[in-house]
Amino acid sequence: MVVLANPSPDETFLLRPSKPCPSFPDTPAVDLSTPAAARDIVSASAEFGFFKVTNHGVSKSLISNLEAAAVEFFALPDVEKEKAVLANSFGYGNREIGRNGDVGWLEYLLLEVAENSPMLLPFLKEPLQSSFCCALKEYVLAMKKLATGVLELMADGLGMEQRNVFGKYINEEKSDSFFRLNHYPPCPMLQVQGFNRTVNGFGEHTDPQIISVMRSTNSDGLEIALRDGSWVSIPPDRDSFFVNVGDSLQVLTNGRFRSVRHRVVTTGVRSRLSMIYFGGPPPCARISPADELLAEDRGRSKYTEFTWADYKAAAFKSRLADNRLRHFENHQ
Repeated sequence: MVVLANPSPDETFLLRPSKPCPSFPDTPAVDLSTPAAARDIVSASAEFGFFKVTNHGVSKSLISNLEAAAVEFFALPDVEKEKAVLANSFGYGNREIGRNGDVGWLEYLLLEVAENSPMLLPFLKEPLQSSFCCALKEYVLAMKKLATGVLELMADGLGMEQRNVFGKYINEEKSDSFFRLNHYPPCPMLQVQGFNRTVNGFGEHTDPQIISVMRSTNSDGLEIALRDGSWVSIPPDRDSFFVNVGDSLQVLTNGRFRSVRHRVVTTGVRSRLSMIYFGGPPPCARISPADELLAEDRGRSKYTEFTWADYKAAAFKSRLADNRLRHFENHQ
């Protein structure tokens, strides 16, 4: 990533006042090994749209293997990383987030997750290509399994008859899921003594998919918005995975769960790496409140039905911080 020692005028909008958000030590934590897991997940999803899971069963070696490969990739020269520009907005990028002018102090690798297809990174040289692809495949399979288990517990906690009512979307053969590696490098313009600012790493947004499962290195930066609109900083936790409710799950639960608005900031002192699995439905999947929940609400849907392809088309036209669900709210 190109790092600027002194920001030009068009770089200054990345900067923010350094007033820190208060820490949120009471981040809802769900122990997946306990009988209370389903209840705790539903409670956290309704109140925050966000929680962390412990006793998740994902091995530390699996995590560390991918982290090591990702660190090695982002340490490559820019000319090597820029070979990883793939089709359909996938591949390597830096600064630009989406197509509509949003930027952040980061570089990333965005990869499509295709059912029964190997994750290939032909732009990499050996031995990094083999180690990276192997680590990616194993990790993504573990994240899909973890996401499916969490979604089944959500169904249990809501008293749904079918445990796969939510998980089926990400387990269909043509599910539109993807995986993202974000690297937030040190920022020299913030390392000047007395320069009292932070940098916008990834601007505020909600995830449009059904569920997101994230892990990050032991660095601060993740912030979420509470119901009252205030922002809190989430302490890092290397032993847990963080789970976000997405816009689609908010619709599927007819608003019982809320998609969490979140962002990443950095003080620029040290790098931060995050790895996120986004579980999405197939493009043709029709997204509307589950029948059982709709019956409990006397048939009153808060949202008009849409396909995932429709929603993605609307999202591509929006800015990162826009409320995309407003286009599908039912005001009748």
